[in-house]
Amino acid sequence: MVAYIRDEIISVSDLARNLSTSLSSLLDYTREKLAISKNNKLEAVIIPIEEYERMREAYEYVENMEIARIIEERSKTPKENYLTLEELAQKRGINLDALSK
Repeated sequence: MVAYIRDEIISVSDLARNLSTSLSSLLDYTREKLAISKNNKLEAVIIPIEEYERMREAYEYVENMEIARIIEERSKTPKENYLTLEELAQKRGINLDALSK
């Protein structure tokens, strides 16, 4: 769970009144993030675009690593456990010739 200091939490109404100042505090790195509250409940976080892009790249990297791990695991499966497309279609009662028309 992410912790927020008092200065990073702002209500929706305060944000609306002070949008320019609030954004400036992010852009000049006075604040790391802004947690937006509505009815005393945290609803969203605003972060600088550079931070968002770094987070997104990190997420995509981790996702790609997970895909690579799955591929590696599957490559260890004995080939006799695989079905060809034709075998799978026959097993499922699918006419491949009818699909290509």
